[in-house]
Amino acid sequence: MLQSKTRWIVREADKKIVQMLSDELNLSPLTATLLVNRGITDPEEAHRFLYIEKEEFHDPFLMQDMRKAVDRIRKAIEMQEKILVFGDYDADGVTSTTVLMTVLKDLGAIVEYYIPNRFTEGYGPNEGAFRRAAADGIGLIITVDTGISSVHEAEVAKELGMDLIITDHHEIRPEIPSAYAIIHPRYNDTPYPFPDLAGVGVTFKLAHALCGAAPEKLLDLVAVGTIADLVPLHGENRLIVKKGLRVLARSARPGLVALSRLAGANLAEANEETVGFTIGPRLNAAGRLYSANPAADLLLSKDEQTAEQLAEDIEQFNIERKEIVSEITKEAINMVDTLYPPSENHVLVIGKEGWNPGVIGIVASRLTEKYYRPVIILGYDQETGKAKGSGRSIKGFDLFTNLLSCSDLLEHFGGHPMAAGMTLSISDVEDLRTRLNSAAKEQLSEKDLVPYTDLDAEATLVNVDIDLIKELDLLAPYGVMNPKPKFMVNEADVQDKRKIGAAQNHLKLTLKQGGGMLDGIGFNLGEIADSISPDAKMSVVGELAINEWNNIRKPQIFIRDAAINNWQLFDLRGNKRPESWLPLLPDKNITFIVFNQNSLSEFPWDSGETDIKIIADAEEARRLTLDGKSIVLLDLPPSIDLLEEMLTGKSPDRIYAHFYHGRGEYFKTIPTRDHFKWFYAFLAKRRTFDVKKYGKELESYRGWSNETVEFMTQVFFELEFVTIKDGVIVLNQVKMKKDLTESPAYQEKQAVIELENELIYSSYQELKQWFEKRVSHPVYYEEEVDAWT
Repeated sequence: MLQSKTRWIVREADKKIVQMLSDELNLSPLTATLLVNRGITDPEEAHRFLYIEKEEFHDPFLMQDMRKAVDRIRKAIEMQEKILVFGDYDADGVTSTTVLMTVLKDLGAIVEYYIPNRFTEGYGPNEGAFRRAAADGIGLIITVDTGISSVHEAEVAKELGMDLIITDHHEIRPEIPSAYAIIHPRYNDTPYPFPDLAGVGVTFKLAHALCGAAPEKLLDLVAVGTIADLVPLHGENRLIVKKGLRVLARSARPGLVALSRLAGANLAEANEETVGFTIGPRLNAAGRLYSANPAADLLLSKDEQTAEQLAEDIEQFNIERKEIVSEITKEAINMVDTLYPPSENHVLVIGKEGWNPGVIGIVASRLTEKYYRPVIILGYDQETGKAKGSGRSIKGFDLFTNLLSCSDLLEHFGGHPMAAGMTLSISDVEDLRTRLNSAAKEQLSEKDLVPYTDLDAEATLVNVDIDLIKELDLLAPYGVMNPKPKFMVNEADVQDKRKIGAAQNHLKLTLKQGGGMLDGIGFNLGEIADSISPDAKMSVVGELAINEWNNIRKPQIFIRDAAINNWQLFDLRGNKRPESWLPLLPDKNITFIVFNQNSLSEFPWDSGETDIKIIADAEEARRLTLDGKSIVLLDLPPSIDLLEEMLTGKSPDRIYAHFYHGRGEYFKTIPTRDHFKWFYAFLAKRRTFDVKKYGKELESYRGWSNETVEFMTQVFFELEFVTIKDGVIVLNQVKMKKDLTESPAYQEKQAVIELENELIYSSYQELKQWFEKRVSHPVYYEEEVDAWT
């Protein structure tokens, strides 16, 4: 067997609806299945989803307070009143700031922006910043991607005589700020038809309202912020990203061009992964370590030289960010393993002085992925006694709601069901840990704590071709609520498996199934190659793609996980160099079995660190536990019966057959019945034969070995055909016929020959069949397959 890393859950789609969509829209059943799995069952809705770029943006004035906000902003522009755009320090906030700054400047506003420092001011609007703004003559503050929780700050703005317009998309708490206007897609039963905009999406709607038409030239920025903020990519977000990626591909914005060039990305080929893994993290890096201003200045820059310098600074921030994240992650993992083991903690809440609060969200994500638990990582400041943290969650545990129930411990918090940020006293951390764990134990079952992979469908290789993969691309761009499709290929034959890459850490293979073939590549899965037996039926999950090489286009699958659901046999017979195969064995749950203790000297290991079982008799063989284990049969058993006693009815995952032995009986001169007949006739003529004197002549004459003559003599002696004294063989007068098989020596010799034929000199398939008749097939495997399908 080969255990998958996660539970695989293949979604069930209504076959009638799948067929209807397939017929109505002329789509493959696989593409139609993906649509149904995304909740799209109406042909018109499906057409809009696939061809979203043909749709129009929603009317921004459907948002509550939009008219009020636009009138106030236009008045400020007309009166040349100073406006402050108050942003956030992540990629969503920086792009939101850039979009609104650009539009307001184009409309002739006197405007500047302010992004708080994560380390000295914390998240969101703050009283100090508002008082400084008032002192600078600001009459109107517009927040972007922040502000919906700023109840106190809204009162401060009123006190200072400034109007406050809040544009935000974060979770709305029971108490709403008393602002001049609030633009939020879920605010106060607003009739706006799409509730899931990112902060930059809300800003874009304000820009749309101010300009009288959607400013599509800014969609490159809006797409970047939308993708980076991990909001659901359906509805209007899908329209934003679909159109925005096309604008990004031809963008001449100096900041984006310089940043992409330094990162080694080609903007002309940019997709959602380019943004999510290249552009977004770099825009975030500045605000995570220092100030987000360089990122905003980069996007606002119109000068190539200035943009180049800012991009270089941000690239260095990103390199530094990676190093810090790596170090904190190592420390956090060590702390979890030693102090808060996941077996005892449903929620991991850990903190330490000196941990950079700007990157702990990334660390929380990594630990959530590693342990599959909700995780909160906190940076302690002993001078203030405060802990600032960031959390990430798993399906089934709404982090925002659970933090809300602990709000008496939290000075500030905000976020979403799957991610949140918070500030609290260090002295309250233990209480937070206890309360969240108590809540999680009520809300999460043991199954909820096992990672899973959602799969869209099972792909049959005979149907996978270039045209199908191109059709599947209609579902892009991918993201939250529209994930990149993952498919299962079930029970395929494996051909041409090998490790590739300079470090041999990647896997390349070809899958064959029902007349169809598909190349597969698994990055950082090279070790799997050693876990695939010659006749294995392997199941894999991954994404389908088109591989282009030397102008040849072929379908392939990027393998993310793999499983083999039957026991496997690995044939190590004849491989005399243990050092060549011992390192390839699994490092867990493996037992080495020896029948002759002297065989141990043939293998180079520290026996104190190895699970070695010496099987001397049938009782020990029966008692040996093998279920779910990998077993290595190091040497040949003394009898086939002993091996049967050890294996029958048990369920090992893997059997590695080495069967070390000395010179086998198979290649010795084994006497046939004709040999015995001739030897008996020879003795009958002579009556006596001195084997010590004339044995060599007999061996030479017949071409026999000394061992052959001794063996036949021993058989005759046991059958009472002869007597032997001082090397002289004397033929007896035998009164009754006896068969050779009545001789114990003959029986033993035949048993050894049979043993070697079965275990040493059989083919791989013959040996597999021999084991197959004896090992048991575990019931849990069948249940697991049912869970998959």
